[in-house]
Amino acid sequence: MKKRLEEVDLTQAIELEKDHKKQLKQQQLKLLRFQQLLYQHHIPALFVLEGWDAAGKGGAIKRISQRLDPRGFQVHPISAPSQEEKKHHYLSRFWKKLPAYGQLALFDRSWYGRVLVERVEGFASEAEWKRAYEEINQFERMLQDDGYIIGKLWFHISKEEQLKRFKEREENPFKRWKITEEDWRNREKWEMYEQAANDMFEQTDTSYAPWAIIEGNDKPFARVKTLKIINEWLETHLKEKGLLE
Repeated sequence: MKKRLEEVDLTQAIELEKDHKKQLKQQQLKLLRFQQLLYQHHIPALFVLEGWDAAGKGGAIKRISQRLDPRGFQVHPISAPSQEEKKHHYLSRFWKKLPAYGQLALFDRSWYGRVLVERVEGFASEAEWKRAYEEINQFERMLQDDGYIIGKLWFHISKEEQLKRFKEREENPFKRWKITEEDWRNREKWEMYEQAANDMFEQTDTSYAPWAIIEGNDKPFARVKTLKIINEWLETHLKEKGLLE
């Protein structure tokens, strides 16, 4: 299925707060049940979260983890590589963060930085980031062959909604730490990042590690959809393994 950000309908929303809370709880409890099955049958699962700054990844992660058993769940926030990490292949720093068999992990940013920020900001050469698509596909295929369940989510908001959220963060003393000069600089390159994301979907949206786009202008809608998508991926794989009817 072809995915392009400019074709996404960002008007989708959950109108009633009670509907949001009901759906959220249902999906959270469903995810908890799937987490227990992953643990019992030693199946590892990982989900990548990418997207625009202020698109709602943090809020979604909070709702995903809210009812899970923390002993079988990790979140890995990924920042720029350290000087030591730059001495190695860009994928090497992710190996040690892969979930153990029976565990579930979320990557808040990921190896896709190679074809997003490193491409746009010039930290990787054109030859390097073009080569990375196939390297990433092979990396994810190797994990899938080893039994990993893999899914990737892009949190999408409009440029206008991002500006609104940036200003809200600047005005809120409890959220001001979330906004940096780098966020404003990245915003100036919106079109370049959009093209990089579209190329990423085209090159790395595979049957074994699919991409899903989360319409994020309405936060309640985005949080519920995130859980629904993750549960759909898990349910499909668990049924294929004969662990669900």
